[in-house]
Amino acid sequence: LRNRLRERVDLESLLPGQAVLSTDSRFPGIVGGSPVILELRQRIQKAAQSNADVLIVGETGTGKELTAEAIHQASPRAGMPFITINCGALDENLLLDELFGHVKGAFSEAKGDRKGAFLAAHGGTLFLDEIGNASPKVQQALLRTLSVRRITPLGSDQDINVDVRVLAATNVDLQECVHRGEFREDLYYRLRVITVETPPLRDRKTDIPLLAAFFLRQAAVMGGGTEVGLSRDRK
Repeated sequence: LRNRLRERVDLESLLPGQAVLSTDSRFPGIVGGSPVILELRQRIQKAAQSNADVLIVGETGTGKELTAEAIHQASPRAGMPFITINCGALDENLLLDELFGHVKGAFSEAKGDRKGAFLAAHGGTLFLDEIGNASPKVQQALLRTLSVRRITPLGSDQDINVDVRVLAATNVDLQECVHRGEFREDLYYRLRVITVETPPLRDRKTDIPLLAAFFLRQAAVMGGGTEVGLSRDRK
C-alpha cells in the first residue's frame, strides 16, 4: 500500500479524451474540456470576430484576464498592443493619468508629456480590470471616450483620436451597482455590447486533473526542466 501511495499519478490519462483540448493553441491558458470551458471558447471566438467592446464577468480567480488576452489574440488586433489597467489598484487621479496621460505642466510633478493607456493601446486592445471600482469621475471620462473614440490628456485642450477596443472585467454585479447608483447605466450598456462569463472551478470539476497537469508542466519549466509530478499519497 505504501509503495502504491508513492506512485506518480498520470493526470492526463484520467481524462484522455480531453487532454488534446487542454492545449488548444488558439486559447493559451484556457485549460480544460468541460462543457462550460467549451462554451467559453466559443464565446471567445465569437467575441474575437467582432470589434465591439466586451464585458467579462466572473468570480475572482476564474481567468478573466486570460479570457481578455485570448479574445485579443484571436482577433484581427492580435499583432497590436494589449494593455492592462487595474482600476481597483489606483486612486482617482492616478487612474485618470494612467488612462489618458498628461502634457508637460499639467501638474507640479509633470516634467514632460506622458502617453496614457489609451494611446499606448492605439490599434490594439485595452483591458480594464475591476471596472466596478472606477470612481464616478473616471466613469464619466470613460463614457465620453467610448462614445466619441477621442481622449483629452490631462492639462491639454486638444482631443486625440484613438482606435482602441476596450475589454472590461468585473467580479461584482454591475447591474446591481447601477440600481444602487454606484455605476453609470449608460457606461454599463456601452461596455456590455458583448458579455462573456468565466465559470468558477466548482462548475468544471472534471477539468481539475488537466489543470493540475498544466501547472505541473509550468513548474517544471520554471524549475529548469526538472520533471514535477503528484503522488497518490495526500501527505
